Amino acid sequence: MSLTYPYRKVGLGTADIDDADRRRVATVLESGRLSAGPFMHEFEQAFARLHDSTYAAMCNSGTGALQLSLQALKERYAWPDGAEVLVPAMTFVATVNIVFFNRLTPVLVDIDPDTFTMDPRAFEAAITARSVAAIPVHLFGQPADMTSLMAVAQRHDLRVVEDSAEAAFVSHRGRKVGSFGDFGCFSTYMAHLVTTGVGGLALTSDAENATRFKSLMNHGRSSRYLTIDDDDNLADEELLGVVWSRYEFSSLGQSYRATEMEAALGIGQLERRESMLAARRRVARRLTQALADVPDLQLPSTAEGNEHAFMMYPIVCQRPGLRDQLVVALERSGVETRFLLPILGQACYEGLLDMAPERYPATSHALANGFYIGCHQKMDDADVEHVAEVMRTAQSAR
Repeated sequence: MSLTYPYRKVGLGTADIDDADRRRVATVLESGRLSAGPFMHEFEQAFARLHDSTYAAMCNSGTGALQLSLQALKERYAWPDGAEVLVPAMTFVATVNIVFFNRLTPVLVDIDPDTFTMDPRAFEAAITARSVAAIPVHLFGQPADMTSLMAVAQRHDLRVVEDSAEAAFVSHRGRKVGSFGDFGCFSTYMAHLVTTGVGGLALTSDAENATRFKSLMNHGRSSRYLTIDDDDNLADEELLGVVWSRYEFSSLGQSYRATEMEAALGIGQLERRESMLAARRRVARRLTQALADVPDLQLPSTAEGNEHAFMMYPIVCQRPGLRDQLVVALERSGVETRFLLPILGQACYEGLLDMAPERYPATSHALANGFYIGCHQKMDDADVEHVAEVMRTAQSAR
């Protein structure tokens, strides 16, 4: 059955940029210094402080932050190629890809059906003698159960990298995401909670981890010369040592640096974070209220002890076929949708991962029946009512 609606575009995310942000970018352009500088330092320090962490490094992307964090730990703890890293069976492909990029072996773990994050019991059951690390993912704006996951990791002496790309600023049991593990990794790509166009951050409170990460981000260069300011105010002998270090490399690193312009865009959004989060939560409440009378839907909830950033609004349908019916109706009415981040069934992992659906029942159910829509601060009451009316009409057109 074909359904048509008045056109109204409701996207998945927004770029929250104001005049002060534009002025900061203009200041960078006028200065002529496009590489990391004072705005980068300010942005990194503020982001670390807001996430209960000591050090932060801004890089090219959230994917880059994950890849280099895992590489830093692999080198520090001398993990052999092929060692196992546990990741949730529902996440963006980057979480899995960066394990392969580090010549390690991803092991999938089923999710909690309510939060869509790594199930602590399934996590412990998947650990073997070859396991060295885990990458729990804070998905759709909600923290994973880090209290339970960290207890398991510590019992088995596993290192932890938090994939916090979709959940900035929120807490689990009073502690900020990104501060539980060895590293916390965030994304500032388009439509994320902080948007700088492209970009990411790696956070840690371990000085050696921070130094290793910054070195790897700069081609694996000696830690004596990681920014163009590292040669300021030095005696002659020290200056010659730094000059030598400009082309001294201790690891096989990457060029994963970000620019001063991206950091300049991010600073103001950190200052507006509380109003942004409040707006997203208000939209989420209105969506939940508006969809309460639509049957056969599992609407998002916030687990006890968690805060929720609502980067997206995930929905799982409880009747076979309903998900596809709703998604088609929403897309045709201008409401952008996505399925729930499938790893299972991806062609790129054939022969590389154990993706048998029966091994991951909660993930398989969510992937077969779930999707998400936007839940951002630029959505208004008319957008919410439009979404709800489309879903009501489509659901009743059986």
